[in-house]
Amino acid sequence: MDKKQRLELTWIGKEIRPKLEPRILLEDAEKSYHAAHRVSENDIFDNRLIFGDNLLALKALESEFAGKVKCVCIDPPYNTGSAFTHYDDGLEHSIWLSLMRERLEILRNLMSDDGSLWITIDDNEVHYLKVVCDEIFGRANFVANVIWQKKYAVANDHKTIAPMHDHVLVYRKSEAWQRNLLTRTEEKDRQYRYTDEKGTFRIDNYTCNKSSEERPNLYYPIIQPNTKEKILPKKTSVWRYSKDTHEQNIREDLVYWGKDGLSNKPAYKRYKHLLKNQGTVPQTLWLHEYASHTDAARKEIRTVLGSSSIADDFITPKPERLIQRVLEIATNLNDVVLDSFAGSGTTGAVAHKMGRRWIMIELGEHCHTHIIPRLHKVIDGEDKGGITQAVNWKGGGGFRYYHLAPSLLEKDKWDNWIINKTYNSAMLAEALCKIEGFTYAPSDTFYWQHGYSTERDFIYVTTQNLSHEQLSKLSDEVGQERTLLVLCSAFRGKTDIFSNLTIKKIPKEILSRCEWGHDDYSLKIENLPKVPPQIGQLSLFDMDNL
Repeated sequence: MDKKQRLELTWIGKEIRPKLEPRILLEDAEKSYHAAHRVSENDIFDNRLIFGDNLLALKALESEFAGKVKCVCIDPPYNTGSAFTHYDDGLEHSIWLSLMRERLEILRNLMSDDGSLWITIDDNEVHYLKVVCDEIFGRANFVANVIWQKKYAVANDHKTIAPMHDHVLVYRKSEAWQRNLLTRTEEKDRQYRYTDEKGTFRIDNYTCNKSSEERPNLYYPIIQPNTKEKILPKKTSVWRYSKDTHEQNIREDLVYWGKDGLSNKPAYKRYKHLLKNQGTVPQTLWLHEYASHTDAARKEIRTVLGSSSIADDFITPKPERLIQRVLEIATNLNDVVLDSFAGSGTTGAVAHKMGRRWIMIELGEHCHTHIIPRLHKVIDGEDKGGITQAVNWKGGGGFRYYHLAPSLLEKDKWDNWIINKTYNSAMLAEALCKIEGFTYAPSDTFYWQHGYSTERDFIYVTTQNLSHEQLSKLSDEVGQERTLLVLCSAFRGKTDIFSNLTIKKIPKEILSRCEWGHDDYSLKIENLPKVPPQIGQLSLFDMDNL
C-alpha cells in the first residue's frame, strides 16, 4: 500500500448514505406540560421532548438549531448483539457504526462552536467509535476518555475479568470550547486546615522529583530559622525552589516549619484566598463516590416512578449525578443540552433541575410511560431524589411535546407520488420551506410570503394551478427589488419573462431530494449489501486481525 495513501476505517455499507427527509415537528398540546405558576424568574418553559425516529428528528432540528446546542450528551445502545439478532458479529458492528456515523454528523452540525459531545459507551464499541469520532470531529478535537466506575461491587461469578467501568468519550466542536472548573468539594477544603494571621492555608512539598545531577542549582542548604540548623534535601529529591525564590518565600512568610516551628522539613504555605480560582480541574477518573453508579440510578427511577416493574425496564440507566458532572463541566445556565437517545429521561431531568434548556428525542413507548411521568414530577417539585437536594430544586418550568409529521409525499393507488393528504396548507408551506432551505415565517401582510432565505428572497407555496395572469400579478406585487420562489401544483404560460420569480412544480421539484415514506432509521435496518473494502483502506475486519 502506498504510504502516502490515507489510512481510514471502513466497514460494510459505509458508503451507503440515507437521503433524509427534513420533516416538520408537530406539537401535541395535550402532552406538553408546564408548572401551574412560576417558581422563580429562571424558569424555562420552551424545552422540547420529541417522539420519533431519532435520526429523522435530528434532521428536523437542523434548520432551527444548527450551531446552537452547547452540549450533546448521549447514551447510545451498547451491545449490538442484543439489537441485531439476525446478523453475525461483523455485520452487527458495521450496521452499528453506520447508524452512529449518520447521527454524529448531524449532531456536530447542531453543536455551537464552543460546544462539546459526551458519549457513554462500554468496551464493546468504544475503540471503533473513537475512530469514527476522530473522522467526524478531527483527532485534534478529542478531549478525553473519562473512565466512570459504574459498579461498586465485583461480580465474583464473572468468567473472565469483571467489568467495573464505562467510558465517556468527550469531543469538542472546535478550540472555542472551554471547560468549566468544578466546585470545590468539602474534602478539598478540608486540606486547608492551618491558620495564621494571614489566613487559612494548606502545606505543600518543598521538594521535587529531580536529582542533584539534573538540577544542581536546587541542591543547596537551607537554614532552619529557630534551630539554625543547615538542612540539605536528598540528592534524589532536591528543593522545588531556587535560592532566590526561597529567600522571597522567607520574606513573604510562605515557609512552614511545623506547629512548634522546630521541624527540619520545610513546607510551602498555600493560602486559600490566593487561589487563582475557587474551582478544581476536572479529571478523567470518575469513581462512583463522585459520579454515582447504575444501582443508584435504578433506585432513582424507582423512587420517581413509584414502580419497580417500570424501573426494571432499564437495565443500565445513568445516575443523575453522572449527568450533573457532565453539565457542570460543559454548560452554564440557559445553555441548550441535547440527548437523542433519551431512554428514561435522565438528561432532561438533570438539565431541568440545573437551569439548562434541553431537547430530548425518544422513539420507544417509554417516552410516554417513563419520561413524561418523570418530567411531571420534576416540574411539580415532587421528585425528591437524584440531584434535587444538591441543587436545591423546587420545581417549575415545563416542556413542549412534539412528534414527527408523516412523510410529505405518499403514493396514490396508481403508484404515483403525491402530497400526503394529511398535510394542510400551513404544514405544506413549512415542510417545503425546510426542504428548500428557507426559514418558515408566514407574513400577515403578504399572502405570498411563507418564508425567507434573505431579507429580499422569499418563498410562496400553493397547491393552485397558476395562470399567466396570476403570475403576472404576483410578479408586480413582489417588485423588482425582491425575488420569490413559487412552488405550485402547475402553471400555464411562459415563466421566463418574470425576472423576479422562479416557478417550480410540486411534487416534481422535490421527488429526487429525499427518501420519501421512510419512517424507520432505527436499529432494525436489514439487508445491507456486502461491499468489499477498497485498496488503501483498513476494514473493520482487518482491524480485528491485526
